[in-house]
Amino acid sequence: MTSINAYKMDGLGNDFVIIDRRKNSINLTREKIIQLGSRSNIGFDQIIFIEKEIENSFPITIFNSDGGEVSACGNGSRCVAYLLGKNLNTKEIKLKTNNRLLNAKIVGNLQVELEMGKPLFNSEDIPLSKKINPAEITLEINNKKFTGGFCVNVGNPHIIFFVKNCFEHDLKTIGPKIENHILFPEKTNVTMAQIIDVNNITVNVWERGAGLTKACGTAACATAIAAFKNKLINNEVDVKFKEGFLNIKIDKTENIFMTGPVSEIEKIDFEK
Repeated sequence: MTSINAYKMDGLGNDFVIIDRRKNSINLTREKIIQLGSRSNIGFDQIIFIEKEIENSFPITIFNSDGGEVSACGNGSRCVAYLLGKNLNTKEIKLKTNNRLLNAKIVGNLQVELEMGKPLFNSEDIPLSKKINPAEITLEINNKKFTGGFCVNVGNPHIIFFVKNCFEHDLKTIGPKIENHILFPEKTNVTMAQIIDVNNITVNVWERGAGLTKACGTAACATAIAAFKNKLINNEVDVKFKEGFLNIKIDKTENIFMTGPVSEIEKIDFEK
């Protein structure tokens, strides 16, 4: 059996296994990713591979714990940036996903800012299976209507519902049904968001391909831009999760910046 060296990190409990394959080619089957991702094994929300540097940026390849490849992971990208920053002795790192270039900065002790880029609001970009108003979605789930859903793509697809109490909705039950709804050909992340005031939002998130999660960076970004477009918040907001918050800033061009904590780097190894 081949032993694989890796790293374990998290952002607000949203946890990752990171494998550096800048020098060595390491491939895992979908079945192995699912096995490792199980909470009875190593357990993670996503597994992320760091690829060889291309034009001063580091491509990353991301898989959810269900073995499916995804295009974005905000907290995971911040963790990778911190890991690379320490490895290369720099405070600025460029990461490349399959659809975005992400600029990251280490801005303090275990604090990383990530420039997420601009959100996409068109039905075909999110994507939705039909042309409807992405900012006013109604879904019927378990004989109950959920209205006012706001769909957006921030590197991956999201739907956000603004509710009075984000924890009174059973996301373990309705999350997978919304995630796999026919409206979302690439599935979707699901957020119940509770506006506390113009500077604070509390959220409860069902993550596409990973399930109920302690935190989700792209969900924080999607929720903030949805709330901003609905004129519910200012252009800077703290999005609160179970173990802390992410600060989201939206500039005049609607570019999104996310800042928050990452964990210390833990070295691990496992058998391939």
